[in-house]
Amino acid sequence: MYNHPIELWDNYMMDQKLEYVHQNPVVAGIVDEPEHYLYSSARDYAGIKGLLNIKLVS
Repeated sequence: MYNHPIELWDNYMMDQKLEYVHQNPVVAGIVDEPEHYLYSSARDYAGIKGLLNIKLVS
């Protein structure tokens, strides 16, 4: 696989990519809810302290 950088030029696109990343562990069958994945920033968005300090995108 290759990484291809893309410009996140509006909030809709940022939200779309963030949702995609948060859903990956769910789609893979690792967890039932995105915030249940220990290494995900979805925890912070759900009001649960994550492992890293992040800035929430609103």
